[in-house]
Amino acid sequence: MQRIEKSLTFDALIVGSGIAGLRAAVGLAESGARVALVTKDDPTDSNTGYAQGGIAAAVSEEDRVELHLQDTLLAGDGLCDEEAVRVLVEEGPERIQELIDWGTRFDREGTRLAFAREGAHSRRRVLHAQGDSTGMEIVRALLARSRQFPSLVFFSRTFSVDLVLEGERCAGLLLLDERSREIWLARAPAVLLASGGAGRLYRETTNPPQATGDGMAMAYRAGAVMVDLEFVQFHPTTLFAPGAPRFLLSEALRGEGAVLLNGEGERFMARYHPDGELAPRDAVSRSIIQEMERTGDPCVYLDLTGRDPSALRARFPRIYDTCLRFGFDLAKDRVPVHPSAHYFMGGVRTDLFGRTSVPGLLAAGEVACTGVHGANRLASNSLLEGVVFGARAAGVMPSGGMGENRRSSWQRTVSLRSLPPGDTQEVATAVAEILWKQAGIRREGAALSSAIRQLGAWEDSLSPEPICREGIETRNLIILGGLVCRSALDREESRGAHYRHDFPVRREEWLRHLQAKSPGPAGDLPRLA
Repeated sequence: MQRIEKSLTFDALIVGSGIAGLRAAVGLAESGARVALVTKDDPTDSNTGYAQGGIAAAVSEEDRVELHLQDTLLAGDGLCDEEAVRVLVEEGPERIQELIDWGTRFDREGTRLAFAREGAHSRRRVLHAQGDSTGMEIVRALLARSRQFPSLVFFSRTFSVDLVLEGERCAGLLLLDERSREIWLARAPAVLLASGGAGRLYRETTNPPQATGDGMAMAYRAGAVMVDLEFVQFHPTTLFAPGAPRFLLSEALRGEGAVLLNGEGERFMARYHPDGELAPRDAVSRSIIQEMERTGDPCVYLDLTGRDPSALRARFPRIYDTCLRFGFDLAKDRVPVHPSAHYFMGGVRTDLFGRTSVPGLLAAGEVACTGVHGANRLASNSLLEGVVFGARAAGVMPSGGMGENRRSSWQRTVSLRSLPPGDTQEVATAVAEILWKQAGIRREGAALSSAIRQLGAWEDSLSPEPICREGIETRNLIILGGLVCRSALDREESRGAHYRHDFPVRREEWLRHLQAKSPGPAGDLPRLA
C-alpha cells in the first residue's frame, strides 16, 4: 500500500498537451473554469509536435467541404460515421481561422495560404507551417494562448496513474509527481482524456516514447466502451538507416513528386495500386512489404533526386536536415524507408462532443474514436480532429450537466497491480516485438491467437507493486495489446488498415464496428467513498 499525499479540486481535468488537450484547455479557461492540464513530460512533448505534413481543411478557393467529406469517407472504407465526418469538415475552416487568429504561422505563397496535396486527397488542402513542422507550430501558438489564462494550471512531469471513480462516475485522477515521487489525487466533475495514441505497442513506430496508450487503458479499466481497436495505421515511409530513429518522411514528399524505388532502382507501386505513390497509406505500406518480400531487400527507397536542393530545404527543412544528419541528401541520394506504426483509428468511443460511456469522462484526439476515420484515416485529418473535437468537448464540460463535485471522502492509501520495476523494459520490448510480428501490417488468425495467449499470461502475472511510471506504462501496453489482438482476430476480413492474410477480401457482413468493454471497473481502481 502506498500513501496518497494530498488532494486538490478543479472544475475540469485534462490529460495530455497535444492539440486536442490544449484547444480544450483554452476553451475551458476562456469560460472562467479552473482547469488543470496534466502531462507526463513537458507540455511540448506530444504526438502533435511530431506531425509534419500538416492539417487538412477545405479553406482554399479551389476546394469545397463536400469534397473533403467524400475523400474522408472513401479513405475510411465504409466505416466512417458520416455525421462525425460532416462535423469535422464543416467546423474545420472555423477552427483553422481561430488558430491563425491566435498566432499560428501557416506557410504562405505571397499573402495567400500555401496548400499541399497528400495521398487520397482530391485537392491541395493541407496547410503546413515551417515547411514540415506544422504540429510544433500549432503547439507553440496554443501554448502561448493558454498561458494568458491564470485559471489554467499546468502539471508537467506528472504521470496519470489511473482514473478515480465515485460510484460509476469518473471523479478525478490518481497522479504521480515524477520529481517528488509523491502520489496525489486530483478531483473534478469532468475529466478529458487527450493523451494521444499507443504507437509504442509496436517495435517500429513513428511515435515518441510517451505514446504508451495510457488514456485508452485507463478508460478501459474504468468501464468505458472501446471501439475499432483493430484499425492501426502504418505510415509507409519512415527513415530506415543504422542508428537512426524511425523518423517520419512526410507523405507530402510524395505529394510533391517523390517516388518509391526497389533495390534495383525500379518504381514498383503501379504494380500494386492504380494511384501509385499517392495511394492510401495502408495500400502503400502493404505494397512496400510485398515488394520487400519479392526482392528480399530490407527496405525500399524514397527518391527526390535531381530536385533543387534549396527548394527542398525550404519546403522540408526538418526532414532535409534530419536525413542529412544520417548521411542522406534528399537532392542527391535515395533515402531508405520502411513502414512503421503511426496512428490509432480506434480508441475510447465518444459522441460528437467527446462524451464517453462513463459519466464525467470525455476523450478527444487520437485516444478517442469519434468515427471520423473509419477503417483508415485520411492523411492530415488527425490534427483537424483534435482541434475540432477538443473545442467541442470544452463546450460541454463546464455546463454539460455533469453535476457538481461532491465533497466525498477519499482513501488515503492505494495498491495497484503492476510489474516489478526491474522487469518493465524487458516486457515492454517483448510486447512491441509480438505486436509487430503478429498484429502488424499483415495478420493471420493463428499468430493473433498466439499473441493473445502470451499477453494474457503477462496480464495474469501482474501483482501489487510500488507505483512507478514504467510499471504502469508496461501494464497499459499489455492490456491494450491484448485488446488490439482480440479485435484483429474477431474481424475476419480485410478492410482499410486491417489486413488478414487468411481473410484477404472485404466482406459485407463485417460492415460494422467491434466494441470492447471490461466486465466491470477493475477491482484495484481508485475510488472515492
